Amino acid sequence: MSSLKQILDQNVREAAPELVDTLDDKKRIRCYSCGHECPIPDGQSGVCKVRYNRGGHLYVPWGYVGGVQCDPIEKKPFFHAYPGALAFSFGMLGCDLHCSYCQNWVTSQALRDPEAVSPPIQASPEQLAQAALRQGARVLVSTYNEPLITSEWAVAVFKEARALGLGTGFVSNGNGTPRVLEFLRPWIDLYKVDLKSFDDQHYRKLGGRLQPILDTIRRLKQMDFWVEIVTLVIPGFNDSSDELRHMADFIASVSPEIPWHVTAFHEDYKMTDCGDTPVETLLRAAEFGREAGLQFVYAGNLPGRTGKLENTYCAHCHELLIERYGYLITDYRVTAEGACPRCHTSVPGKWDKKFGGQRTSRPFVPVNAMR
Repeated sequence: MSSLKQILDQNVREAAPELVDTLDDKKRIRCYSCGHECPIPDGQSGVCKVRYNRGGHLYVPWGYVGGVQCDPIEKKPFFHAYPGALAFSFGMLGCDLHCSYCQNWVTSQALRDPEAVSPPIQASPEQLAQAALRQGARVLVSTYNEPLITSEWAVAVFKEARALGLGTGFVSNGNGTPRVLEFLRPWIDLYKVDLKSFDDQHYRKLGGRLQPILDTIRRLKQMDFWVEIVTLVIPGFNDSSDELRHMADFIASVSPEIPWHVTAFHEDYKMTDCGDTPVETLLRAAEFGREAGLQFVYAGNLPGRTGKLENTYCAHCHELLIERYGYLITDYRVTAEGACPRCHTSVPGKWDKKFGGQRTSRPFVPVNAMR
């Protein structure tokens, strides 16, 4: 029986030339898909374990998914992009970080953790786009593993999605490079970044560095991606007032219009000894966001327990625009022009002309999605 690595090694394609440089005549190459910018010797892989050098050529994942799921777009979470829409979510295997609390570790830590085994499912870009269309999706989203390290595959899928009139998105740790963002820009509408900390030492414990994430967030905004940022607030890790204030101040310095989601941690994977996040911590983080000047701050993962912090309000007159309970939209008042019905101030985001109801308020796995 073939090992997972052997199977994945057969499902590859040569990397996009924009994302690789040859370093010397010893067949070393440098990969630019993520902020590690790995220099990879012949016969070796990068930090992600899924992009590797074979004979001086960089080979990357292709032709499979680690899983698919249909989600309310609010789960990603995107609160300012096509509310109520169905997000057809797909992912591959591997990650450039190794977070001990990862909720998608079965796919993201494949080839790094022997217990992380998620058999790949053969797929083509056309199959994925057509499956999304059959499900009534509005957006295809690359998620579950780190999509930056499988950017070539995502772009191929997104080209098919665009041809069918569908939107596209990344759910990412944000550990990007200028090259990979330029490669992705023509094909991505929505980009969610997990800002995991504002302490470089904390990021190094997760296998990364803080600066590439901050640089990526700035570039995403400059390049006119629609950006939303999520911070999973973890007791004893990133929940100090100083760190939360620094995060809020940084986001506001990039743009006060960027939505910031502070979400509750639930014990998972290898982090099972710090307890779940108290609601009071989320309320404190949200207050720091407001003090920093952020116009849209949300508190998630605790439906009904964070008061008005699940809802969207007009930044100018504070009119209720979208009321939510968890992923469920209970009231929608944004106009066809994407504005407040009371004062007519434009609401930052991506809005359909008409709210067509909510396709689903709960995730589900589509049956025979790859038929």
